[in-house]
Amino acid sequence: MSNEVEHAKRALRAELRERRQLLSDSQRESASIAIGERLDALVDEHGARSISCFLSTTTEPGTREFVTRAVRRGIRVLLPITRADGLLDWAVATDDGTFTDGLYGLPEPTGEVLGPIAVNDVDLMIVPAAAVDRSGMRMGWGRGYFDKTIGSMQKCPPVYAVIYDSEVLDELPREVHDQPVNGIVTPSHTLTLSP
Repeated sequence: MSNEVEHAKRALRAELRERRQLLSDSQRESASIAIGERLDALVDEHGARSISCFLSTTTEPGTREFVTRAVRRGIRVLLPITRADGLLDWAVATDDGTFTDGLYGLPEPTGEVLGPIAVNDVDLMIVPAAAVDRSGMRMGWGRGYFDKTIGSMQKCPPVYAVIYDSEVLDELPREVHDQPVNGIVTPSHTLTLSP
């Protein structure tokens, strides 16, 4: 069964990756603006003073301008740094927007590296995803970094996945290690799901 689920996930990820690559620059730009506004509102709604977020790649829904604005508003933003052992280190974001290519070519912050437990102090987690289903099950891109992080936290804050509207699906293939999210942020809406 596990092989069937892995195969289904691989096929779905390929389809989702292709869909993202077909988006025009103007579609990406308008999605980024809308998502940024929704994330600003989400932070305010939760009264979050410390959050974790990710630096979006060129095909992901844009988060970079949101991160810069949050830092300028005095919010402590932790950004992930991938490690070869499958865990995430964290660094505090600055408003200068400097980053480097990390493991797997993902954009990562250049600041002081904090260990994996630094994320335990955030009020809100904003995570990437390939898709999320209506029950809150999140499917990432297959390396398991965020599943491990969320699954290992003693007191996990609300977790919201950032995706495009077309990536909210009725149901996703799931494995035992997959971690659900509390909500979804897309360009057109913020959806809070039952925990």
